[in-house]
Amino acid sequence: MSKPITIASAVVASTSPQGTSLHDHFRRRQELATFDIRLPKILHPVEKEDIRLLILENISQGAVNTFRAQGFHVDHHTRAMSEDELVEVIGTYHAIGIRSKTKITAKVLKAASKLLVIGCFCIGTNQVDLDSASRAGIPVFNSPFSNSRSVAELVVSELVALSRQLFERAYELRQGIWNKKSKGCWEIRGKTLGIVGYGHIGAQLSVLAEAFGMRVLFHDVANIMPLGSARQVDSLDTLLKEADFVTLHVPELPETIEMISKRQLALMKRGSYLINNARGRVVDIPALVESLKSGHLAGAALDVFPLEPGSNGAPFDNQLNTWASELRALPNVILTPHIGGSTEEAQRMIGDEVSQALSRYLGYGSTLGAVNFPEVDLRAIAADGTQIRICHVHKNQPGVLKQVNDALSPYNVEKQYSDSKGEVAYVMADIADVSPTDMNSLRDRISGTDANILTRFLI
Repeated sequence: MSKPITIASAVVASTSPQGTSLHDHFRRRQELATFDIRLPKILHPVEKEDIRLLILENISQGAVNTFRAQGFHVDHHTRAMSEDELVEVIGTYHAIGIRSKTKITAKVLKAASKLLVIGCFCIGTNQVDLDSASRAGIPVFNSPFSNSRSVAELVVSELVALSRQLFERAYELRQGIWNKKSKGCWEIRGKTLGIVGYGHIGAQLSVLAEAFGMRVLFHDVANIMPLGSARQVDSLDTLLKEADFVTLHVPELPETIEMISKRQLALMKRGSYLINNARGRVVDIPALVESLKSGHLAGAALDVFPLEPGSNGAPFDNQLNTWASELRALPNVILTPHIGGSTEEAQRMIGDEVSQALSRYLGYGSTLGAVNFPEVDLRAIAADGTQIRICHVHKNQPGVLKQVNDALSPYNVEKQYSDSKGEVAYVMADIADVSPTDMNSLRDRISGTDANILTRFLI
């Protein structure tokens, strides 16, 4: 008779599969690099020109310190810049970091003769003309996940504050008025939350809301497996009719602009609430004001607006949005200055993620995570390596790779990778045994093709 197998108590028989994020991917790469026998080589542009970065809108000081530690020249400003201001200064910078207030338009990009990369230190990228940027050979990076928890927690606080008329009672007491009341105040337990857009924020919010005992419905353009007991409904109209609270978490696209207007508001339950922490233009504000005034909606919370002041202390008035004073005067309406992702934790993580993405592109040519660009990466050149790295952005048309490979044929191509996205393609290649004289002629040959958008050599 065979002996039974003894399993040590410290051994785990099985583990749940763990998902990986972009953070995990690069963290793992850094950990592996620590144990490499040959350390990766730090690359520099052939031109030897100092890299200059313009950082706006009070972006995390940690990100600024990261750039400076790498030897970049950084000009750091706490406010946003207007289009005219950017046009005046952008021509001297190789990279720019912004949040949501600064607009990178086609006019700005035309003036950005040296610009290589744009970093959006936030989730959204609609403040950048992405098509114009890609056609100019400029990848755009953002941070799609880092502030998700902060936004989800803000929504939870707004659910409670609206249902208890918290802001009204707090304001009255600050005015010296004692007004203890329960009429029109509710628990959120047992109520239905309708989430429009079940992405990273919507999914986290779903879990938090269920912990409060809420019933969760969601609508999304894609079929998504729900978390917990949440249920996907077949249409936005269905969600609006069933929910006690409706919260929006969608990007600004042509199909989402004013997706909540007079008709949609009329479908919502009488006495329900609307929350918008997504983008300002997804709600028709005058229609919302009318619905609140009529008493159809019991309250609303808005963290985003079609037009927002460019700096702290600037007025939020009728000159900016014609309905501003009317909205500000309504009871049980929570208005906040686009602070959904404004927590120390979120800004630190956003600063880390986007600064790393910009540094990888400037120093190594990697476009992993770019929102408007082919995602291309090569393993690092060893510290003792003599190769040069070619980063060639070109129009996506037939025959370009043949021209590039013909130019590279006299040399040993150690690594090469190419990809395309829309009208733009990107090829990276590491080549060996190139003399300084050959390097100049090779660069002239590749950048001189009719499909060339941008060519960089890193050594």
